[in-house]
Amino acid sequence: MFRIGAHVSISSGYAKAVDREVDLGGNCGQIFAGSPRGWKVSRPEKDEAEKFRQKSEDRDVKPWIVHGTYLINFATPKSDLAEKSVKAVQGELDAAAALGIPYYVFHPGAHTGAGEEQGIQNIAERLSKIDIPDGVKLLLENTAGKGTTLGKTFDQLDTMVRSSDYSYSKLGICLDTCHMYAAGYDITEKQKLDDIIDDIEKVIGLDNIPFLHLNDSKHRASSEKDEHEHIGEGEIGEKGFELFINHEKLRDKPMVLETPENEKGFAWNIEKCKELRRGN
Repeated sequence: MFRIGAHVSISSGYAKAVDREVDLGGNCGQIFAGSPRGWKVSRPEKDEAEKFRQKSEDRDVKPWIVHGTYLINFATPKSDLAEKSVKAVQGELDAAAALGIPYYVFHPGAHTGAGEEQGIQNIAERLSKIDIPDGVKLLLENTAGKGTTLGKTFDQLDTMVRSSDYSYSKLGICLDTCHMYAAGYDITEKQKLDDIIDDIEKVIGLDNIPFLHLNDSKHRASSEKDEHEHIGEGEIGEKGFELFINHEKLRDKPMVLETPENEKGFAWNIEKCKELRRGN
């Protein structure tokens, strides 16, 4: 089954997010566990968590993924920011576990002058401090690579995982199409996409990528600019997304949209993906 959805709000309660997803035409989804630009985590009460789990099951909306706050920076050389980041990730992971959500994702961060090697080591050390709850997998999201941001390459992401005290049994990778393209991974032609997927298989392993973010890119390949566009209306285009969402090694993975929330909105983008999809 094609599992496609969008990022939705938890305003008025976690269970309301399920209704929002269904209204958009989605059957999997993503949420924040608090403000995306703050440190506070919205911890679900027991009854609220049960309502979310039951409604998700009843309406067949699954799997869900929790996205971490944008303030998190595991690569930072600043100890105070690192401490806040670790605390935030732990809180958001615990919220995911309470809700029965199997995945949690965040951006690894930027080394801000400490250097790539030290930044990656910082990420690994801070990952090792986290207590990942049973039933939840922590995913690192690839980045466009602007400035000192880490996670641009598959090798960087793999090193973060392998240098930590965890392994791919508890950690994984979430790939974002806009970030891949902006980082220089051109997915707009079949042979190029096949080569990229072969590279992913060799470095990370496709089984270690359980979730995908679908976003077109406003900017050309290798621009390192992280600016999302509606599906088919950016530089990746309809052809690129048709290839991506139908690829035999990707098509069974859940895919969530983070496209612009303007006049078209998520429902339009979900429908566009369904139009590009071949078969179930």
